[in-house]
Amino acid sequence: MSEPLLEIDRLSTWIDTGDHPVRAVDGLSLELRAGETFALLGESGCGKSITALSVMRLLPDAGRVVDGRIVLGGVDLLQLPETEMRAVRGARIGMIFQEPMLSLNPVLTVGAQILEVLERHTSLSTRQAQSKARELLDSVGVPDAPRRLHEFPFQLSGGLRQRVMIAMALACEPELLIADEPTTALDVTIQAQVLELLHDLQRSRGMAMLLITHDLGVVAETAHRVGVMYAGQIVETAPCTAFFADPQHPYSRKLFASLPARQKRGGALSVIGGNVPSLAQVFEGCRFAERCDHAQAPCRVIVPALTRTDGGRSVRCHLYTAVLGDRSAALTPVASSAEQAPAAGRANDPTSSPGPGAILEVSDLRVHFPIHRGLLRRVVGYVRAVDGVTLAIAPGRTLALVGESGCGKTTVGKGVLRLVPPTGGEVVFDGVDLGELSAPALRARRRDMQIVFQDPYSSLNPRMRVSEILDEGMSALGVGSTAGERARRIDALLREVGLDPAAKSRYPHEFSGGQRQRIAIARALAVEPRLIVCDEPTSALDVSVQAQILNLLLDLQRRHAIAYLFITHNMGVVEYLAHEVAVMYLGRIVEQGSVHDVFSAPKHPYTRALLSAVPVPDPHTKREVLKLGGDLPSAVSPPPGCHFNPRCPRAFEPCAVTYPAERALGPLHRVRCHLYDDVFPGRPIAPSDDIAERA
Repeated sequence: MSEPLLEIDRLSTWIDTGDHPVRAVDGLSLELRAGETFALLGESGCGKSITALSVMRLLPDAGRVVDGRIVLGGVDLLQLPETEMRAVRGARIGMIFQEPMLSLNPVLTVGAQILEVLERHTSLSTRQAQSKARELLDSVGVPDAPRRLHEFPFQLSGGLRQRVMIAMALACEPELLIADEPTTALDVTIQAQVLELLHDLQRSRGMAMLLITHDLGVVAETAHRVGVMYAGQIVETAPCTAFFADPQHPYSRKLFASLPARQKRGGALSVIGGNVPSLAQVFEGCRFAERCDHAQAPCRVIVPALTRTDGGRSVRCHLYTAVLGDRSAALTPVASSAEQAPAAGRANDPTSSPGPGAILEVSDLRVHFPIHRGLLRRVVGYVRAVDGVTLAIAPGRTLALVGESGCGKTTVGKGVLRLVPPTGGEVVFDGVDLGELSAPALRARRRDMQIVFQDPYSSLNPRMRVSEILDEGMSALGVGSTAGERARRIDALLREVGLDPAAKSRYPHEFSGGQRQRIAIARALAVEPRLIVCDEPTSALDVSVQAQILNLLLDLQRRHAIAYLFITHNMGVVEYLAHEVAVMYLGRIVEQGSVHDVFSAPKHPYTRALLSAVPVPDPHTKREVLKLGGDLPSAVSPPPGCHFNPRCPRAFEPCAVTYPAERALGPLHRVRCHLYDDVFPGRPIAPSDDIAERA
């Protein structure tokens, strides 16, 4: 066996916070060989990112490595002076940071930041570096790369900013890539491209990758070995296939049970009670004992060691030692997704009736943003972000809106709520056309319509306490006649979303990501809405917290008949949560229907490509990704005819001439595709189970 490229030995990293330092990483050891991917799993706050920052020597000012070694290719990085370490970062080690908006320089263009990396670590000329920068953006799926090079980070969507970060990390083709949630903000098609790109680089250059993620599907597809981290320690390591076949630590098993899937519709997802314990303490016993279903008295007083088991595996649990008499056989086997039977009697069952008439009806919604140029700021064109969207949602139902980044999903949500002014179309809420309301009347209607944004840290005012955040909306919209009545409602709201009412006196930064999202949901519920637009509310959450949020949303929907417009790129969440799904491409909906119809028998070629790119949490499942040619066209100048035709493998003559009309394939299932038209001679209507080849 070859020598490891990266060797971390007994790493301990502390964050100084006063009398009790936070032991963020506590005795971590791992090895990573060239061409190998090691996936590090675990909840937020377990120390995964601090491990990565320790390797890069980019710890915050209060952070320090108190023990251990980090050896890269025979060189102990902890012994290098900072001047030599700068030559290692970017050249030998690349890193994709979790939050690109905080990592990219807001006052430099995208091109300038990529050129900075190339000029620092390569001998390329300016022209060669500029050409390389364009190639890098193309390789990670950034559309219209020459134009994007001259834009600033704030002008890009979250997904595009993440792609820029990936391009910068890969610019110098490093020996080791540290990827901290590299695909969290990406839609599944770009995620598939990025994962394939990383795999190709590994194969051609022998690049090693330390992958930090909470997406078990990505782990199953990319990782060779897996390490599960909890409270600063690794609690389980195993080869990838063995880990997915039989996770051994009770914490690992809980992570699998938290995954949303179609087979779990109708039942609550399993959650891990409590939170990751504070790391500002010296632990006695197992750190997971307070949340473990199998914990016994010795677990709380005896610290478990990392025990070797069969097949190159190790686990930190007394169930596998003589302390509890080796009771690992008593653990219930983890069922695969296909084996999990759905529970009955839940409002989101795919066969449940739609119920009463629609509370929200959107007809031909258009949102175009003008492009200004020149000294006089003349309008020279429009970005057609939303270009004719029609949808409807009934009370107590969930419509999921899916599609690639930049297709206009978020703009649809904001247009429905009139947070951005629509260019055309109608939005009718409870029989009232919102476009005809005066400003005061629309303001009164905002009680009925709320939004939960993707990033609760950005959407919650950091200078306001939780009680002030929740009270603000109620005061403005007349909910609660007195301050005392509103205070009682705040306490009830916090209990409803699973938080202690005592938390109302704290600020947003004092909460975890999942807790902040609960506060954002409580803020939306404070004014008793009938419709909530959920814009990627679980995209940045690990699977255990995601399960809590999804259970909460479904419980609230069942009790209050709330309608959800759920914007997401997580297909597992869609299959579990939604009743209907609408697939969006370049400002328009190309397919819409029940989740069962669309996911079981997708009709539009774009829908098929989208679903084929979804990673499956099973290393034995070899999916065939339907690759799309070309790049996502610009919304400034969409292609003539069907907007998807330049990338469509099934395109034929009419596709480049006329945009397809909507065709009904069932009571709810509708598609816009010429493959299903009956007006073109020699082109049969596609059968239900496949798309017909051209006759």
